[in-house]
Amino acid sequence: MERLEVLITKKEGVRLPAYATDASSGVDLCALLDEHLTMKPLERLLIPTGIFVGIPEGYEAEVRPRSGLAIKHGVTVLNTPGTIDADYRGEVKVILVNFGAEPFVIRNGDRIAQMVFKKVTRVDWKVVEQLSETPRGEGGFGSTGVGKPEE
Repeated sequence: MERLEVLITKKEGVRLPAYATDASSGVDLCALLDEHLTMKPLERLLIPTGIFVGIPEGYEAEVRPRSGLAIKHGVTVLNTPGTIDADYRGEVKVILVNFGAEPFVIRNGDRIAQMVFKKVTRVDWKVVEQLSETPRGEGGFGSTGVGKPEE
């Protein structure tokens, strides 16, 4: 498995983001709060984590939801995935939204999201008169069908 060195600073009392298991692809991000927050249904909040990262050029970090929060409480990351660019040096914050039917309480130290590091590919645009034809063509948004594939 490839390893990437990422610089990090953190506010006092904040734990370093950590992998939950040896095979986890994302590190857990935890809330840094002075007091509990209660999210009402359909409310969105920007939650601080107390960490600041220095991502090497050519990489990005993606902030993603935690599946347990999503299925059990309807709480997810609103701009999934949230992108942290290599040149960003501000605090990592997470936009959470409560799609659940009940209020959801966030406490200091709660695991609220996960962060995955990815290589970035830059593009050079090549302007052409026309794109090549494909069987799909301009079909999108369900054009290949919904439900079970035909047997």
